[in-house]
Amino acid sequence: MSVRQRRYSKKELANRGQELYENGIRQQVEPGNEGKIVAIDIETGEFEVAETVMAATAQLYQRHPDAQPWGIRIGPRAVYHFGARSLQKNQ
Repeated sequence: MSVRQRRYSKKELANRGQELYENGIRQQVEPGNEGKIVAIDIETGEFEVAETVMAATAQLYQRHPDAQPWGIRIGPRAVYHFGARSLQKNQ
């Protein structure tokens, strides 16, 4: 069993994720999804929206098994965000 490997520092992950969210993804996901979670692969810019952190991240990993996910709650004032380290799991 392997653990997904983090390739970026927390700061790099957060900076890139926030940049991707603010510069295009936010406008795509906000209408009708307030309160949901968007998980973003900071390397490809691909993203998934779901009700929970784990669901959004799992969907992203299904499409991109080597993703470096960063996520945020959708809405005018984001409640929290997460990075790959908080979601490491055995395969």
